[in-house]
Amino acid sequence: MGRRLLVIGGDAAGMSAASQALRRATYPLDTVVVERGHWTSYSACGIPYWIAGDVERADNLVARTAKEHRARGIDVRLGVTATEIDLDRQRVQVLRGSAPEWLDFDDLVIGTGARPIRPDLPGVDADGVLGVQNLDEGQRVLDVLCGAREVQRAVVVGAGYIGVEMAEALCARGLDVTVVQRGPEPMTSLDSRMGAHIRAALNRLGAQVVCGAEATGFDSGADGWVTGVVAGGATYPADLVVLGIGVAPAAEIATRAGLPTGASGGIRTDDRMAVAEGVWAGGDCVEVWHRVSRQHRHLPLGTHANKQGRVIGINVTGGDTTGWARFPGAVGTAITRVGDLEVARTGLTRGQAAAAGFQTVSETVETTTIAGYMPGSEPMHVLLVAECGTGRLLGAEIVGGRGAAKRIDVCAMALWQQMTVAELAMTDLAYAPPFSSVWDPVQVAAWKVAGSV
Repeated sequence: MGRRLLVIGGDAAGMSAASQALRRATYPLDTVVVERGHWTSYSACGIPYWIAGDVERADNLVARTAKEHRARGIDVRLGVTATEIDLDRQRVQVLRGSAPEWLDFDDLVIGTGARPIRPDLPGVDADGVLGVQNLDEGQRVLDVLCGAREVQRAVVVGAGYIGVEMAEALCARGLDVTVVQRGPEPMTSLDSRMGAHIRAALNRLGAQVVCGAEATGFDSGADGWVTGVVAGGATYPADLVVLGIGVAPAAEIATRAGLPTGASGGIRTDDRMAVAEGVWAGGDCVEVWHRVSRQHRHLPLGTHANKQGRVIGINVTGGDTTGWARFPGAVGTAITRVGDLEVARTGLTRGQAAAAGFQTVSETVETTTIAGYMPGSEPMHVLLVAECGTGRLLGAEIVGGRGAAKRIDVCAMALWQQMTVAELAMTDLAYAPPFSSVWDPVQVAAWKVAGSV
């Protein structure tokens, strides 16, 4: 007897779930995906590099098109918005144009992703105030940059990952770029000492960075187009504004259906990615179990979404030979680049650790990416946070030149295994002068923290 799997959302989590389920099903599985946009299986993380011109076309960011998914047996329907979930009757109302219809399901996967935070401020709805969460929004930015309107000045509001990456992209386009940020330094997910290096990197790109300036409104001209951003009591002229304040879970449809959500507004699942009987969720619309803080948090990353989709696809079809597939949580590892500066972090900052109830010690070391006597050696800063008494590693931050940031993976694995900083310092890491000093910078920092716990 056949079953229907209905998926809301055609990006990482949704398409991974659909593909995995269809591949594993031993019975007829009618697999339907509704996606409100015009793309499937794309890399949202690549949008700033597309806008910068490093990536030639949007197609290059698409891992698998709707046509390719359809050829594999998935009924992908683009331009279709899910508006209501009826759990009692196991159906979802969808809207294509102005014509609503109901789609039945046996299993439902919610993969609605995240939406850019759009602050409720005067003038925020002016033309030219844009977000960049998906390819359609990225295309709108490019349409402005390549359109008939003269665009010389851009203001990026917020200096998180998207904010700093978009600032770099707009500098690459030759614009006069200003970044306004309410925090003391860019990227408040890092210690402010690390953020200062990011501000310097943005300055080297030609961007003006204004910290301690929270946006309070947007000015526009008679034609409704944005002309400036009001922040910190000053007005910064703009022909284009990009919102880089962050994202929130796009979980409204789940909330209206009475499904459980957490403090962030993200859908709350168990480790099987199940929300309720026959209902699953994954990707940027869900909360994730943080293995260090032991709390649920919103951690919107494509790495998690793909893994969660795989878990859902296995479980929708009854699990595997070992039982239910499970998503084990995350430690919050992230990486980016700002001009010539690599940036990475994992685990908890000092503030996050304190909020989670830890007493901490932290140390920062300045060293070099490779042996200091080798040509091409560049500065590198490592900050580690550990628990007082136990010495357990709680978090790590790295900024530096080429080759610095991927060292965060060593710290992420140490967090995953609940290692102490003393144990991290004695791990067997590769050494040769073109790659590292004899004591890797992570180990140098670990020894320094170990001496303080």
